Amino acid sequence: MLPDAPATSEASSTGDAGLDERILLALQAAAEKKALDLVVLDLRPVASFTDFFVITSGTNRRQVQAISDGVVEQLKKNGTRAARVEGYQTAEWILVDYGDFILHVFDEKARRFYDLERLWREAVRIDVPPDQFGAVGSLREK
Repeated sequence: MLPDAPATSEASSTGDAGLDERILLALQAAAEKKALDLVVLDLRPVASFTDFFVITSGTNRRQVQAISDGVVEQLKKNGTRAARVEGYQTAEWILVDYGDFILHVFDEKARRFYDLERLWREAVRIDVPPDQFGAVGSLREK
């Protein structure tokens, strides 16, 4: 835990910011499936149920499922199994729980509607540069 870390909506950093190797693997796997707008939220200063959210989007149901599948397969290959997966069938919002981090894969419409970045605005946002993992740019720029 980081009790003295500032938790403001202004807080933001770039790069891997000392992220766990599993989170970096998840980001890489998502990027390989052409995930949109990869973002990591550091929730340690504001929540106790998990340390990080990894948030991304796909353009359609099939891509959202492919992103989720890619991350689950990559992490499983490296010895980490998901504790739980929710929302896979509808693929509007797939949540993959790894305990200390949670992957959220949205379709574009659901991501704008639920807007986790706004809801958790007090978390430290770690922007993932598109060129770092080969991911596609932001939904916010459109």
